[in-house]
Amino acid sequence: MSEWPIASVEARDEIPEGIAVLTYQELNPDEISRSVEDPRAGATAIFIGTTRNSFKGKTVTRLDYQAYSKLAIKTMTSIICTAHQTYSRSIHQAEGVPVPSVIRSAVYHRLGTVPVGKPSIVIAVSSPHRKEAFQACEFILEKVKQDVQIWKREFYEGDKDDEAEWKSNTAP
Repeated sequence: MSEWPIASVEARDEIPEGIAVLTYQELNPDEISRSVEDPRAGATAIFIGTTRNSFKGKTVTRLDYQAYSKLAIKTMTSIICTAHQTYSRSIHQAEGVPVPSVIRSAVYHRLGTVPVGKPSIVIAVSSPHRKEAFQACEFILEKVKQDVQIWKREFYEGDKDDEAEWKSNTAP
């Protein structure tokens, strides 16, 4: 494993709406999904983003992720809060019902080296209804890719490691 900048450290923040985690450890989608379970939930939407083996005709051998963790974890929890506020009321709920449309969310992102086929991000969202779970999950994913201070480096077959360039996490 490469040496990572001091700013790219593991981080975790748990708020009433959910949990945000940056880790060098392999992600466990089943465990992350269980972390949002709630008896009020009728749906759990899960997104698992894995390292694919190709990009623009080149063979990808691995991705390396780095973050400005102190700011990235705050941004991730802010995104969770925004998702919970944005999807605050389901069309399926009766007036005055205290159950939120999004119950709990979890966002886990890997740091360091992520081999092909392994998850680099897992997002889980529980909700009373599927529509809001899917919408909130997609919202969180897009905002994480757009706003969180995480960068990736793609390594290609046949290229020297020192030729790999850092990209923002929004690159497709």
